[in-house]
Amino acid sequence: MKPTDEQTAAADAFHAGHHLALQAGAGTGKTTTLAHLAHATSRRGRYLAYNRAIAQDARSRFPSTVSCKTAHALAYAAVGHRYTRRLGAPRRPAWQTGQALGITKALRIGERDLSQKTLSNTALRTVARFCHTADETITDHHVPRLRGLEDCTQHAQLAAHLVPFARKAWADLQHPDDGAVRFDHDHYLKIWALARPRIDADFLLLDEAQDTNPVVEQIFLAQREHAQLVMVGDSAQAIYHWRGAKDIMTGFDGTQLALSQSFRFGPRLADEANRWLTIADAPIRLTGTTTVPTELGTLTQPDAVLCRTNVGAMAQVMNLLTAGHRVALVGGGDSLRALALAARDLKEGRRTTHPELVLFPSWGDLQDYAAYDPAGRDLQPLVDLVDTHGTGAILSAVAQLVPEQQAEVTVSTAHKAKGREWPRVKIADDFTPPRDSDQLDHNGRPVPGPIDDGEARLAYVAITRTRHRLDIGGLSWIDDHPSAPQPLRTINGHT
Repeated sequence: MKPTDEQTAAADAFHAGHHLALQAGAGTGKTTTLAHLAHATSRRGRYLAYNRAIAQDARSRFPSTVSCKTAHALAYAAVGHRYTRRLGAPRRPAWQTGQALGITKALRIGERDLSQKTLSNTALRTVARFCHTADETITDHHVPRLRGLEDCTQHAQLAAHLVPFARKAWADLQHPDDGAVRFDHDHYLKIWALARPRIDADFLLLDEAQDTNPVVEQIFLAQREHAQLVMVGDSAQAIYHWRGAKDIMTGFDGTQLALSQSFRFGPRLADEANRWLTIADAPIRLTGTTTVPTELGTLTQPDAVLCRTNVGAMAQVMNLLTAGHRVALVGGGDSLRALALAARDLKEGRRTTHPELVLFPSWGDLQDYAAYDPAGRDLQPLVDLVDTHGTGAILSAVAQLVPEQQAEVTVSTAHKAKGREWPRVKIADDFTPPRDSDQLDHNGRPVPGPIDDGEARLAYVAITRTRHRLDIGGLSWIDDHPSAPQPLRTINGHT
């Protein structure tokens, strides 16, 4: 294919030796563009992939002068291999690890009782959160906030108690041969990052830069003095802030360019995507390909149904199974099964170790929290699903899931759908509109509240997964929101 003007501009900037941030919208051929850059030079490069599957695919597309690996693979080659014995160690319950670290007693904060098991789990999650940051030491802000313990003073009490144990756990992880804490891949990545590594290459290509963990950002940016840095991603697809990811593109000190011509879908869908990009104040707007006919309308047989939440995905799975379809779930059913088992424990009068529900002594306590505490409103769909169908039906549905290649329809959350595409996509009904504000319009009806930037980015990701037809379903409220731009009606590439 003949390069677009935008791809040519990116190639010119790359060959001029500029550090480069390339905003690549949905379906704009970012990997193809990067491979084109790499094939046009004899310099040695490294492509840092978001995950192993992307790295494997890239190896078939990039020249032999470019090594395609994840940051974890680089870290393993440098230091991780020293910890092979610990990486292969048997799993042990978190409470046993906590006991070895000195966590032997329960703790009461406010009206909540935190068991030794809960404290042990939270201390280990603190270490995991630290490993995703660029920080030198573990401090209070690495301690995760627990459901039912949102008050800042109470969280400070929890952090003061746990930080010493988390630091002890991190010290334990420095020993290559043996230790009390189970060693995993994020641990050696963090150890490597703290050693200030130098990556031997003439240029570095960082993919999915909008969702880069600070620890990888630190490693990447530290190569600036000896290597040309090229990052590619889509700031409008930065949807993992809640997991510690950071969009490092917009503030990058380098040449800022864009790829806005989408080859995945046509102009009509590009117009719809641009509405959400405008709301999110994104730095890019898309142009569709006129030879790709993409329709918007209802779907009775979608290839994929995209949901806002795991609970929404569970509801879709159950509905589709009831209708007699073979159903797959992107990422598998483990997270849903864990939620259902946790709910079953609470309903049967047992405490659960699930991190979302760990502080609730009973199902009734969780019901009250979801119904009356503002911090628990997002748990109401889970409560409704369990109260309506029961945990047994949910577990049965998870057991009936099939692999994607055998499925008639695939269900996914929008987060897990990122990087994927299907011919026909339906948006599920759990993408709820913003709550009404206190203001009234001229007809006396409540005015909807503002649309959150993060929700607009997630909606953009969801609607741009399709190639041929989109049923906007649960996002159709955008048509009635007063602050939403009206879609441009594009005909044959012209507005």
